[in-house]
Amino acid sequence: MNNKEIEVVSTLPASKRYEYFIKKVADFEEVWGLFDDGWAISEDDNGNPLMPFWPKKEFANLCAVDDWKNYKAEKIELEDFMQEWLPGMKVDGIKPSIFWNNVDSSVLDIDTLFLDLADELKKY
Repeated sequence: MNNKEIEVVSTLPASKRYEYFIKKVADFEEVWGLFDDGWAISEDDNGNPLMPFWPKKEFANLCAVDDWKNYKAEKIELEDFMQEWLPGMKVDGIKPSIFWNNVDSSVLDIDTLFLDLADELKKY
């Protein structure tokens, strides 16, 4: 990825970054998170846990700042993400925070994310 693409995509509205996430994740069959001694977790305004995910390593690394400054981008295979991560997060009450850009992200139900990914994968 070139710097211009990273810059342009990072500044898109959260809904457009979500669409980009779905397409790229389905295309490359990988999701990226931030990992140190555990996976990066944040909270919404009500204190509910959120787990951030990105479509590419470069975008995840841009968010390795402040509390996450020691975190590194770590790849998650899409099949593992859909079959293990999402069901586990649902049980644990953790919502996905898709494509955080240090300002905002798309926070949605796990079922919606799963269906959007499954629908996109049908095109391949």
